[in-house]
Amino acid sequence: MSQPIPGEEHLDVAHRLNDLAGIYLSQGRYGEAEDQLQQVLHMRKRLLGEEHPSVAQSLNNLAHIYRLQGLYAKAEPLHKQALELNKQLLGEEHPSVADSLNKLAGIYLSQGRYAEAEPIYQKALSMRKRLLGEKHPSVAQSLNNLAALYELQGHYAEAEPIYQKALSMKKRLLGEEHPSVANTLNNLAELYNLQGRYAEAEPLLQQALEILEQTLGTEHLNTITVRNNLVHVVRRKSLNALRERETDR
Repeated sequence: MSQPIPGEEHLDVAHRLNDLAGIYLSQGRYGEAEDQLQQVLHMRKRLLGEEHPSVAQSLNNLAHIYRLQGLYAKAEPLHKQALELNKQLLGEEHPSVADSLNKLAGIYLSQGRYAEAEPIYQKALSMRKRLLGEKHPSVAQSLNNLAALYELQGHYAEAEPIYQKALSMKKRLLGEEHPSVANTLNNLAELYNLQGRYAEAEPLLQQALEILEQTLGTEHLNTITVRNNLVHVVRRKSLNALRERETDR
């Protein structure tokens, strides 16, 4: 009977810790997720060396936790480090480099640094189209992110068709009942909500909520977010209808 190789055994532990961090993340338990991801990063550096694609992945994952907590000053250098590591190890033209660019742009987006985010999002989109083809889920996600950038700047007319294109692509490539489809449904609904188009936003949020409840469960953080968004839109829609009735009197 063959004996397990210690390095492989420890890497498997790192993989399990990474999965556990994902569970904590879905529950909004950021402190616990961070602890697990720190362990994964240290284990991968020790077992694989400082310069390895899995180390870059861990850096991105840890930065994502910081971003969700609004700790942008901690997240940004990690994303930059992961980007440079991926470029060095994989070359300038690699999907993982595009992924790192996309994540870095997300940090700028979260801070309102739109002028810095847009060219990076555009570069990631162009790379993904070139490397993965026009019809790929990552291209759809890049479109979704670019639309979010325009939405946050109040460029609603530019954002809407891009969201719609991303939604159509995701449905076709991933299926109607995929969580990523729900994400774009939610984003498009928020765009309508910002414009007071509550009647259009409501069915999109209902669809998104049904998908997430079936795929991620009722207590997943994304499910809770969409449920709250739906409650908000229904309330705004009702108040709007009430004002209109009072105006007609």
